[in-house]
Amino acid sequence: MANIAALRCCSGTKLRAGYYSLMNVPAHVPDKVDRAILAHLQRDGRVANVDLADAVGLSPSACLRRVKALEADGIIAGYRAEVSRARAGLGLTVFVGLKVDRHSRETSAQVEEALLAIPAVVACYLVSGSDDFLIEAAVPDLAGYERLLLDQVLAIPDVTEARSTFAIRTVLSRGSLPLEHWR
Repeated sequence: MANIAALRCCSGTKLRAGYYSLMNVPAHVPDKVDRAILAHLQRDGRVANVDLADAVGLSPSACLRRVKALEADGIIAGYRAEVSRARAGLGLTVFVGLKVDRHSRETSAQVEEALLAIPAVVACYLVSGSDDFLIEAAVPDLAGYERLLLDQVLAIPDVTEARSTFAIRTVLSRGSLPLEHWR
């Protein structure tokens, strides 16, 4: 599986629908103003356009044009609310490394499709190394994880092994992306 050069990102409703290649680059490289817009939106995606424009030194119409261009280029992939897992009754975060039996694009696509259909899977990656997939799941408790593992994950054809790592405490889960490489 490691030689398959595509990565499917599964966190977030909008992102579940498509492939994101490692070679996927924007149509234009964001400049200093675009980076400032992105930094502000990563901190507060609900900021009013007028306030965003003021913060980055643009008119509201110019700011809105830039935001729309960043959305059209796919740099801004979507907007969503951050929900507290603990307050939502999902107190256990588990990372699961999966191995599959047959390594092919078809097998990968079938496993991905099955994982995307499991609501508890909040992130999914095709990875290199000892595992073929790495998933992150949010479940209420250990009994909920047992049901997820036995009834859903291990029921996927071609999944032959699952190794679990449980998060003791979340230090950072929604950090802003570093944008310095665009300088």
